[in-house]
Amino acid sequence: MPASSLLPILAALAALGFVAGRRRALSLAGGDARGLHSLPAHYGAEVALFTLLPALALLALWSLATPLAVNHLVAGEFPAETRAEPGAMSLAMSDIRRLAAEPDAGQGSAGQGTRAASLQEAARLYSTLRARASGLASLTVLLTALAGLGYALWRIHPRRRARSHVEAILESLLIGAATLAILTTLGIVASMLSGTIEFFRLYPAGDFFFGTIWAPSFGGGSRLGILPLLWGTLYISLIALAVAVPIGLFAAIYLSEYASPAARALLKPLLELLAGIPTIVYGLLALVTVGPALARVFGDEGLGWMQGASAAITAGLVMGGMLIPFVSSLSDDILNAVPQALRDGSLGLGATRSETLRLVVLPAALPGIVGAILLAASRAIGETMIVVMGAGAAARLSLNPFDAMTTITAKIVSQLTGDADFASAEALVAFALGMTLFVLTLGLNVLALHVVRKYREQYE
Repeated sequence: MPASSLLPILAALAALGFVAGRRRALSLAGGDARGLHSLPAHYGAEVALFTLLPALALLALWSLATPLAVNHLVAGEFPAETRAEPGAMSLAMSDIRRLAAEPDAGQGSAGQGTRAASLQEAARLYSTLRARASGLASLTVLLTALAGLGYALWRIHPRRRARSHVEAILESLLIGAATLAILTTLGIVASMLSGTIEFFRLYPAGDFFFGTIWAPSFGGGSRLGILPLLWGTLYISLIALAVAVPIGLFAAIYLSEYASPAARALLKPLLELLAGIPTIVYGLLALVTVGPALARVFGDEGLGWMQGASAAITAGLVMGGMLIPFVSSLSDDILNAVPQALRDGSLGLGATRSETLRLVVLPAALPGIVGAILLAASRAIGETMIVVMGAGAAARLSLNPFDAMTTITAKIVSQLTGDADFASAEALVAFALGMTLFVLTLGLNVLALHVVRKYREQYE
């Protein structure tokens, strides 16, 4: 039985356990809830949790262990020389999984020969083992849920501290969720770090960090200097922030301080619609509309500053438009969080609305505004599609915003596109680029935290 069928059954058993636990608690108290230590719902919730959680944990472990066990058993049917070659074994297992999912896939020309017959036999074994594992998992998980339900019902007593137990279980779940999030982050960093270390074993770190030429070549002789990519990333991000921060902040000031309730109710949702537009749409806008328009004005037909539609300013302008709702929405919420008493006190002392805004509201909201700008900067640094479609692919150090440039994220995509050989520096450089982005955004967060703490101490 697949997990998609097991989950509704487990949910139904948990609901049944809640009702049964609640009724049993009331029954043991003689129908009077005042005779119970906790509310009847707490007893029912405890039974539901005992029914659901162990079964879900077992189902998750089984789902993780089954593919490993089945693959090991199927691989044992292959000759030792095949198992000794990881590449050949990986390819064979891919064919086996494909044949198991589509039994008729090997009946054509590809299904001839001894190897094809052995793959068909292995695919049948794979399907059989998967089916048996699925049936055994379903039976075990259901028995575990029923055992948990029965055990929780048996433990119910009028003096049992069901509320404390339920709260302890929920607290453990919350701690587990937070721990899982932290472990996920650490796992991502560890995977990036391992690839980065392997890259620096193949390519000198000094040439990577201080090289001014980016010219990868999978045939050898690559020059993988990050400085052109880092410059393009920061330069395009600065152009985007130069567009997004003033417009977004002024829009937030208008919505928070000057707009009527009717205008605010209309304009804020319209502004936030920009945040829901996929980045590929912005990329198409840069490629089809903004780039050609800029080329007509600043290209060969106009001022002669642009060589084509792809340029840093194209990506920066479009990315700035994408970032406007991030800056405006967060800044608006932050400005509205400033106590109204500060505004009233300033106005009562004779200050105008603009003076109150400039001397009272904005300084009090500055830590939050810095956070909003940081979020926009992080989004700009990590953007890919707009850069790929609007800025071009040229890695160069240039101060001219009308030149084509590229960014770290765009090159990560290009280095991992196609059949990448992860034993080569040209593919492993993507991990070093990703690790550089991680350190860069971490530095921005530390800087923003310093600014926030400094001004928070001043205004609190």
